[in-house]
Amino acid sequence: MEGFRRKTPEELLYSIFKVHTGRLKVYIGAVTGSGKTYHMLREGHALKQQGLDVVICAVSTMRRPETVEQLRNLDRIPSIHWMSGDTEKKDLNLEALMERNPEVLLVDGLAHRNRPDARFKTRLEDIQFLLGRGISVITTVNVYELEGVKELAHKLTGIHVEATIPANTLDLADEVRLIDVSPETILKRLDEGNLCNMNIKDSALLKRGNIGKLRELALRLMAEDVNESLEKHREKEGLIGPSGATERILVSAQYHWNGSIHIRRGQQIAKRLGGDLRIVTFAKRGKALSKETATFKRSIEKLAVKVDAVFEELPLPSRRKMPGRLVRYAALNNVTRIVLGHSKQSFWQDFWRGSIADGILRKTKNVDVFFMADRSDYDGERVLPTISEKRRAPADAYRRLSAEEIEQKIERIKRGKFKVYIGAAPGVGKTYTMLREGNDLLRKKVDVTIGLLETHGREETKAQIGDLSTIQRAEIQYKGANLEEMDVPAIIRRNPEVVLIDELAHTNVPGSKNKKRYDDVLEILDAGISVISTMNVQHLESLNDAVEQITGVRVRETVPDSILRMADEVELIDVAPRALQERMREGKVYAMEKVTQALDNFFKTGNLIALRELALREIADDVDERLEAWEQSGGSLRGPWRKRESIFVCVTTSGNADRLIRRGFRIAHRLKAEWHVVYVHIGDAISEDVRKRLQTLHDLTGRLGGKFETAQVKSQPLLPGAILSKAAEYHASQMIVGQSTRGFWQSLLRKSVVKTILREGRHMDVLVVADFDPHIQINDD
Repeated sequence: MEGFRRKTPEELLYSIFKVHTGRLKVYIGAVTGSGKTYHMLREGHALKQQGLDVVICAVSTMRRPETVEQLRNLDRIPSIHWMSGDTEKKDLNLEALMERNPEVLLVDGLAHRNRPDARFKTRLEDIQFLLGRGISVITTVNVYELEGVKELAHKLTGIHVEATIPANTLDLADEVRLIDVSPETILKRLDEGNLCNMNIKDSALLKRGNIGKLRELALRLMAEDVNESLEKHREKEGLIGPSGATERILVSAQYHWNGSIHIRRGQQIAKRLGGDLRIVTFAKRGKALSKETATFKRSIEKLAVKVDAVFEELPLPSRRKMPGRLVRYAALNNVTRIVLGHSKQSFWQDFWRGSIADGILRKTKNVDVFFMADRSDYDGERVLPTISEKRRAPADAYRRLSAEEIEQKIERIKRGKFKVYIGAAPGVGKTYTMLREGNDLLRKKVDVTIGLLETHGREETKAQIGDLSTIQRAEIQYKGANLEEMDVPAIIRRNPEVVLIDELAHTNVPGSKNKKRYDDVLEILDAGISVISTMNVQHLESLNDAVEQITGVRVRETVPDSILRMADEVELIDVAPRALQERMREGKVYAMEKVTQALDNFFKTGNLIALRELALREIADDVDERLEAWEQSGGSLRGPWRKRESIFVCVTTSGNADRLIRRGFRIAHRLKAEWHVVYVHIGDAISEDVRKRLQTLHDLTGRLGGKFETAQVKSQPLLPGAILSKAAEYHASQMIVGQSTRGFWQSLLRKSVVKTILREGRHMDVLVVADFDPHIQINDD
């Protein structure tokens, strides 16, 4: 669609301007020592090999061996050295650069401030000057050097920042790439003396928790930046509704005493799900507000500013039109979940006046609806209690461990370390990075070998094998053919310190000892061998539905979320979509005959942007989970969660059941809640087909760490009561159900399960998960 759209005069002028302007690329990291300069220099070498004129100026290696090595064969323009107190600074030599007029300049420290008598005050201004002269620039920055992030970084970690750049600087860049490293990697580099010249004045920055917080800030900043580009792309393509990559919560509030309660709960949901928040109210135009109502309105407006939410007041022609207006607003604003209170009307009031809840559920498409219980009506519970520090009994540290506890601790000590490189799509460089780390370990005299490698014919990846040895694969006969798989017994016999294993989600050939490669990895870890592995975000089990929504492809090979959570380190390999597509066109990802098909399908720009955002948010959430584990109080950037949560998922045997189970897991995981999945069968006999389907749902629930149960009732009218009874048995605080597909007359003839649950289950939260329709249309009403 975009290729045929006529450009506006403004777009034409901007395109002409860009022809004469250099290209700007920014490498961003969480902290100094992330590897930004190293990657920038490596890219400089790659560009030079392609015949471009590349120079470096004011590059700071901090004398790190692997970074210094990357300086070789790159032309250097001498920088201008000066002293700021006791610290030596380097400014760009603009005159020398203009005289040389290279195609590409590599320079560190985008936030650097120049000497007092310099032509420009900041390096950013220097770079903008060079870009205007047609010189492309690749540079580096730390996340805490961005205005807006600086204040939050200081609040979270106490770090002091000398110089910053405007918050919108990254918007000026043609490409921004995050260099993601775990706190363990940074601390390891420090211990090895590779970051001895970091010149960090804030010793607090070197704490694992603080590095983790800055890492999460970097991931979430990038995710927001990617989300903006995704929304622009979807708007140009004429796509509406949620993208599947991010959450957007819409609270429907009233100018009433409970309006602020609903907003606070919406804020909590948005924070825990890593999404943003909108608030909407309805008011009759031309009707003056009462004094009390006006007071509630001012209170809600102030609260919206405080929780950083978008607030809008919409006109309300009549009560019966409110559901349509709300659903339309949600669809136009890419909302993923509507939050509102349970109805307090009786059945007959709903019948005569119209049920808002029922109207919303009938009209909504692709948007979940969350009905919030007012627990103060039942047990006086606060909606958002403050998080309290986890108290440990004084005697607990001295308690003698049981034999079973001692055995578990010994097993954890014996187990190998597990590291996973994750990417948004094939070809981002996961295997390449894994091999490079393997060779780095080899140079440090660590016994490393390759257990399973898939280069897919990529020459750049093959070149990274270097001096690494490879354990020969095992041959397995299947249907008359000899197939190869990783030889787990051979790896255990060889007993290296570290083994590199590609493609964690791979399904082994039937007849193998283990069904999945991640089971092989677990066996190797249990043998005391450390593993470094790779996977793509679309293979994560709980993201299966989101990936299908984004790409239209149902991924069959998945990895349980628990496997990623048990990893000691998880690092994201981030690449901009355009850069990845360029690799595709150069034949660096797939064979040339497959490139066009790939670019027209899975590797479409919209897909890659959305998958990139999904990966950034998933790893940010993973970092946050680890922060909460490290720091029992104040560690999480997503804020507190309510205690005593219990999630109850009610499923049928329909195709939507898998989606409900995955949704239940993701909500329970973020709320630190136990969760149960229940199927209630109507009648006595259960057919063989239903039993097979139930076994599939049971296995999925088990893989995700939940508990599955089957119950029976004699007739359909008993079904809602049985579900509510089971929910009460598990002390459920939130029930998850699927959207009903019944029409108005069917609902009259047969009692709607969802409507009955909403009426009789008002003491708990109820989330109605919408079916996904890729062909959604927005009606005027």
